[in-house]
Amino acid sequence: LSVRMAGQAQLSSHTSISISKIFDTMEYGPALEDESVVQAWLDDHDRKFGHFINNSWVYPDDRKTYETKDPCRGTVLASTIQGTQEDVNNAVIAAKEAFKSWNSLSGHARARYLYSIARHVQKHSRLLAVLESLDNGKTIRETRDCDVPLVARHLYYHAGWAQLMNSQMIGWKSIGVVGAIVPWNFPLMLLAWKVCPALAMGNTVVLKPATNTRLSALLFAEICAEAGLPAGVFNVITGGGAMGSMLATHPDVDKVGFTGSTEVGQILRKATAGTGKKISLELGGKSPIIVFDSADLDSAVEGVVDAIWFNQGQVCSAGSRLLVQEPVFDRFIEKVKQRMKTLRLGSSLDKTMDMGAIIDETQQKFIAEYVDDAQKGGAEVFQVDAPSGCYYPPTLITGVGTTSRTVVEEIFGPVLIAMPFRTAKEAISLANNTIYGLGASVFTEQMTLAIETAKMIKAGAVWINCHNMFDAAAGFGGYKQSGFGRDGGKEGLFEYVKPSWQSRLSFEAPEFDLKKFGASYMADRPSLNTATPQIVSADGILPQVDRTYKLYYGGAQKRPDANYCRVISDAKGKAFALVGESNR
Repeated sequence: LSVRMAGQAQLSSHTSISISKIFDTMEYGPALEDESVVQAWLDDHDRKFGHFINNSWVYPDDRKTYETKDPCRGTVLASTIQGTQEDVNNAVIAAKEAFKSWNSLSGHARARYLYSIARHVQKHSRLLAVLESLDNGKTIRETRDCDVPLVARHLYYHAGWAQLMNSQMIGWKSIGVVGAIVPWNFPLMLLAWKVCPALAMGNTVVLKPATNTRLSALLFAEICAEAGLPAGVFNVITGGGAMGSMLATHPDVDKVGFTGSTEVGQILRKATAGTGKKISLELGGKSPIIVFDSADLDSAVEGVVDAIWFNQGQVCSAGSRLLVQEPVFDRFIEKVKQRMKTLRLGSSLDKTMDMGAIIDETQQKFIAEYVDDAQKGGAEVFQVDAPSGCYYPPTLITGVGTTSRTVVEEIFGPVLIAMPFRTAKEAISLANNTIYGLGASVFTEQMTLAIETAKMIKAGAVWINCHNMFDAAAGFGGYKQSGFGRDGGKEGLFEYVKPSWQSRLSFEAPEFDLKKFGASYMADRPSLNTATPQIVSADGILPQVDRTYKLYYGGAQKRPDANYCRVISDAKGKAFALVGESNR
């Protein structure tokens, strides 16, 4: 008893010291997200991942491996395979074979599969969010509240379009095999932007994730198999940059969807020229933020934070050029500096952090070189403190010319360049003075001024009094060297179809089996559905959509916060019902 009491006293002493320090500084204490579910999933695979082809893990012999790391801690998460041309061939063969049956399904049938995947994504939302934070370095706040919900939104949205294809897209048909190549800044979200419309329109997909961030794509593929997606419809192969070129130039790939740097996009366009392949490119950007003197300055400051320091500035549409009207320039810049001092950098799993780590040391050095170059050129650089490791502090640069490298070239980091302007005409001229045209934003309380200015900016997306707002129903893409083609919206569907006047087969759904619904204990880590049909015919099998039963409170039916269900069994242990599982 005396030992226990002494231990409790010691614990109490340590706790009081920790609490007193928090009261001294009035800073947030750490609030780390539990990562055990991700570590368990990695252990399930012995931390070794192959390709995911035909709903199965494939581990070819004599392949080099690549270790994926947590950018925040520098620790190895797992090893993955560096694929070869043979692996690309095998994945494309699987997708081409699956296309025969997948394309023959009605839009309603494909919608059922997409709805099923959406429900499983929601069921595994925590696993996906934590894995994405560990693999990419972005904060759990962003993956939990932005990335994963937007993935589910795209699945639901495109499931609706799959059902409407026959009536709303008359004269169009599926392309065939889609080769999708996605970058490391939004590995999961950009995957959904490519995969959802492709599957909805009856295509099959071979996905090549970025070298640095492969794990969430592999998990998503496993979740698709668990949800009942037929074998070969969605395949993931891993490898370096050369493998992306192998996929894009493969003779049996009919469509290439690429998101990444402008330089690589130009190479891919040249490589596919004359091959008859359809291609869409979403490339780099140097997006302007225009702040008029009629703007709500405090709200505009928050808009700037979302524009440039979201995901550590590693966003193609990041608002990296701040254009402020002269009468309020000094006052607004001071407000931005004060807000920068409150931004918190640290562990990606800490729910109180505003910014996480840069993807790797190479990108960190790349960003630093631009800032050093601006400083040597006489620019004023304002930065806040950053932790040691693969972090880069929020940076504000003023006093640069319009031809400076930092103004003209994409830095892809948390670096904001601010310049004054006098008139709306000058602001538009400065905004359009770039080789890019991906995004822009306008801040003012005069809506006529905002709309007229937005119409004159040559960018694919122009936001008013906000920045980086995305939705599955709104097409997103660029002009000039920011690429061409659209992701999302009805316009995004046309990237994955070609002209046709062929009728489609109808489909009749089987009875629903309540026993196969997901229960709460199944929701942590996905399990492969061994009953998945290898070939789906017009009278074949549809997946059992994993539904969440709702609760009733506040005068409305609502899903449980955790999206889980609980099995209700009879006296003999036989499951006869499911109810929504509530929490505090």
